[in-house]
Amino acid sequence: MSKLWGGRFAKSTDVMVEEFTSSISFDQRMYREDIAGSIAHARMLAKCGIISAGEADTIIEGLTAILAEIEAGHFSFEISLEDIHMNIEKRLTERIGAVGGKLHTARSRNDQVALDTHMYLKKEIRHIAGLIMDMQQAILDVAAKYPHTVMPGYTHLQRAQPILFSHHLLAYFFMLGRDFNRLQGVWEHTDIMPLGAGALAGTTFPIDRHYVAEQLKFSQVYENSMDAVSDRDYIMEFLSFASILMMHLSRISEEIILWSSSEFSFIELDDAHCTGSSIMPQKKNPDVAELVRGKTGRVFGHLMGILTVSKGLPLAYNKDLQEDKEGLFDAIDTLKFSLTTYASMLRDMRVNENRMRQVLRNDFSNATDMADYLVKKGLPFRQAHEVVGKAVAYCIEHNKWLMDVTLDEFKAFSELFEADILEAIKIETCVDARNSYGGTSSTQVRQELTVAQNMMNKERTTLDMYTKGNI
Repeated sequence: MSKLWGGRFAKSTDVMVEEFTSSISFDQRMYREDIAGSIAHARMLAKCGIISAGEADTIIEGLTAILAEIEAGHFSFEISLEDIHMNIEKRLTERIGAVGGKLHTARSRNDQVALDTHMYLKKEIRHIAGLIMDMQQAILDVAAKYPHTVMPGYTHLQRAQPILFSHHLLAYFFMLGRDFNRLQGVWEHTDIMPLGAGALAGTTFPIDRHYVAEQLKFSQVYENSMDAVSDRDYIMEFLSFASILMMHLSRISEEIILWSSSEFSFIELDDAHCTGSSIMPQKKNPDVAELVRGKTGRVFGHLMGILTVSKGLPLAYNKDLQEDKEGLFDAIDTLKFSLTTYASMLRDMRVNENRMRQVLRNDFSNATDMADYLVKKGLPFRQAHEVVGKAVAYCIEHNKWLMDVTLDEFKAFSELFEADILEAIKIETCVDARNSYGGTSSTQVRQELTVAQNMMNKERTTLDMYTKGNI
């Protein structure tokens, strides 16, 4: 088959080279964007008098018919045609004749593929933003379902201080909120229109790039044609955002895996989100959480991949940049899978409140509150810390917990202890005493929930903006 660019060549492309250089196996997913961009380009060519209005109408009708062919599954993509652009252009010429060849006037595949990728990523940003919000809402739903559940908080994976379970979950809500904000920055740099840059230097035709941007709902146009065709910053930014988001999901995955183990037994995942063992009948494995944790690494790898591809490229376009899409597409698919599955998994999990409370009865998570008690009686914190440390050592030696210590025993460590010490180190007291802004008390968690809901309202406004900014 003759190539659309084959005029300069006297010899056909080697079959292995054809397969190696082809991108149609993965860039065909951008067919809607490619056709929409071509329709806008045809309208602009007619508006500027570069082709006739009748020719533009014929081209647009042909492209619309091709879109219907692809949507119906009747379109045959060919490796020999290399990419989505050439496949569609060849089919267009077959349908409408030589006028189809006029569509490529004043553009290159360099600015065409850049346009497709910008448009595709804009669409996916809107989808992913909605999925982030859904997971945030799932967190709010679970937090509201267990407003008074107390659990041990950890540092170094050692029990540290008692906290509300809802407070723990809300930490992930706010992480996702920062992820959502980062995505806004990705949108800003994705919402720039590259078409009209040509191969690298612009075009000799009197085109109207801002008209095309308006047609395709871009808010900006690249100011420099060489930058337009070589820029992949927005992909790097997306993959950076995706890596941080996946890191957050991996952290909660680690906790879900620990909490669902027999050793912790803090939660039980719904059967729908677990699998069993082929040899051990009793097993219920948290595979979703494990897969999300595992897939985090591949997203990190995609970020490193595009950074490495781009680091030594001279301006402007180089074939190396074909490597930008597979990692991007895979990261998008991974995020969508992870967020969708996680929201459902969180909503359906059961929290073992009694187990969490039982654990707190048999540890020293209230030791800090015992030190704070002495500080409020006038003892410097460092001295109070030492007193409580000795009391903990005493309890360990005598196989008891702080709540088991008598007042006489307390006074042996400090005369500042009074009968109210047992009330001061009750788990409920320890939680509600942490009433500083952002703390774990019931009052502060209620305030967190209000702040979280206000954040969701602002995010909905942003999501509406993303919707309006997509064709």
